[in-house]
Amino acid sequence: MTSPILENHVLTAEQQAVVDQPWDARVLVTAGAGAGKTHTLVRRLDALVEREELETSEILVLSFSRAAVRELTERIGRRSSAAQRVRAQTFDAWAAGLLNRAYPETDWSTLPFDRRIEAATEAIDRGAVEVAEHGVPAHVVVDEVQDLVGARREMVEALLDRFQENCGFTVVGDSAQSVYGFQVSDPDLRAEETDRFRDWLRASFGEDLVELFLGENFRARTEDVRSALRFGPQLQRLPRDPGAAVAEAERIHGDLRALLLTAPNFGSLDSEFVQAALNDYPGTTAILCRDNGQALMVSGRLADAGVPHSVQRSAQERSAPVWIAGLLASTSASTLQQDRFTELLGDLELPPGSSPEALWRSVRKVARGARGVLDLAALHRALAEQRLPDELTAPPASSLVVSTVHRAKGLEFDRVLIVEPRVLKEPRRVAKKKYDYDPAAEARLLYVAMTRARDDLYVLDTPSTWQVRKDGRLDRWYLGGRSSWARNGIEILGDDVSHALPPGAEDLQEDPVGLLEHLRTGVAPGTRAELALLHGIPVAPDQSPPYAVTVDGRHVAVVSQRFRTDLCRMLRRNAHSEVENWPPLITGLRVDCVESVAGDAAAAERAGLDNRGVWSAPRLCGLGRFQWYDGQAPTNADTEEGSA
Repeated sequence: MTSPILENHVLTAEQQAVVDQPWDARVLVTAGAGAGKTHTLVRRLDALVEREELETSEILVLSFSRAAVRELTERIGRRSSAAQRVRAQTFDAWAAGLLNRAYPETDWSTLPFDRRIEAATEAIDRGAVEVAEHGVPAHVVVDEVQDLVGARREMVEALLDRFQENCGFTVVGDSAQSVYGFQVSDPDLRAEETDRFRDWLRASFGEDLVELFLGENFRARTEDVRSALRFGPQLQRLPRDPGAAVAEAERIHGDLRALLLTAPNFGSLDSEFVQAALNDYPGTTAILCRDNGQALMVSGRLADAGVPHSVQRSAQERSAPVWIAGLLASTSASTLQQDRFTELLGDLELPPGSSPEALWRSVRKVARGARGVLDLAALHRALAEQRLPDELTAPPASSLVVSTVHRAKGLEFDRVLIVEPRVLKEPRRVAKKKYDYDPAAEARLLYVAMTRARDDLYVLDTPSTWQVRKDGRLDRWYLGGRSSWARNGIEILGDDVSHALPPGAEDLQEDPVGLLEHLRTGVAPGTRAELALLHGIPVAPDQSPPYAVTVDGRHVAVVSQRFRTDLCRMLRRNAHSEVENWPPLITGLRVDCVESVAGDAAAAERAGLDNRGVWSAPRLCGLGRFQWYDGQAPTNADTEEGSA
């Protein structure tokens, strides 16, 4: 989703100044929206390898989001020559890799993301980087530094501080696009995090810090979509005084909202004309939403209307492509040469636009064997530990994307439709309760949304979302009703399909071998799916009974333990009550993709599969709706809205 203008772009003087810094320079770059940041970083990496003569293994590239990592990786592969083997990673992926290599006896996958980041910071202080595979980096590139807050900020500070004597860095960001401050839950502490990393750099490196700026915009191709750019410098210079900052942010948000409302109105998703306009547009379109509840409703409307689209995943969600399971199952060899790898791929369906050469380079990043071979045991471990490179776990590109603004940061589209933003209204304070009122975050979020478009910017009518609410205990959205206790549906997450056993080997009367072939050839992304209650006996006191994943009338998998536990907690009126009835059917879901799974080799062999312990499983998405038989709906459902 990169502007073709930049593919053969000659560097500006500002960009060339970034590229030309020596390898041991400490460089802080402020890059505004659409300023050619990624193109400049790719050229910077080329210069570090070609002119500064660094080995690619000596360069560490980190970024906040998988979208940014994927974009950088694709651009390196397309444009770069010397830096072809430089690997970009998210902060989370790098931290997990460091821990797995330094302390392989610990199952780090069981820890929450933030705890892994904290553990990686402790590991850096204990010398884990020095004994890691590639050792101490000579140069660190950090992208999206405006979103470094809390534990991630502390990890990067520890890394740069430990090796400041013999390591250069290039860090790039824009405080006007800082939209992940919400990861710090306390609003007062969040305000303190704004620009804290930049302040630390200035204090730590003093006159050695080289500050550069990229200001020219290469994204916007029309004056209409350029109109929001003037607010970037204002957001970068918010006052440090909290009261003054709130007042200024409220003004900027109001001005941005007023400007957006002068854009053409695209209409309502219920309109057949609007649906056709979304279907027929030849370029790329993004529908940007305030939160994931809104995105789920928009996606559901599009699915009901038969409009093909994808939903932008969160940074934590990743799925392994199904061809990896096919590759591992197709041979009993322990290693592969590149020509044999290419030969085996000939019998598998590969992602659109990919090539055997690019896939070989990607898998070798995590499964490099001696003398230029691919180590299949190492590939299996990387699959099991979810350590595959980000470019391999990216979903297929879609011409129509539904996304939250947070997940769209760093991306660009020919046309952007923004769901009409709300008017800021400070909540009324009751006693000493602290409310999360953050107009600076709201202003930055709207600014990011309004600077994603290349050609056209529209306002989309807000869909009705009064039923959609967030269950903070479960971190899931659900469908509510008129009563506060009503539960009429549940958000489906990426790990809600069981991976404990191969499909068909767990609670289903299906042949696993035939079922996996059906998943490979007969289940396509976007296909409607349902969850069907297999029986009414709960698996455990804190879990629901099992549900089958049903696609086109056929059971293709069962739900995971996490889903059964969350469904039970959601349907209980309180901690001491019992769930009397379970919804016999949960509808409104879709197949996001079919993904590769690494599990127990003995379980796979018992199911009649190969002995490597790999198989495929469907991944679901959507906001499911509970369907009840007449007279069956429990007291925590509004039957008028939750019944079939």
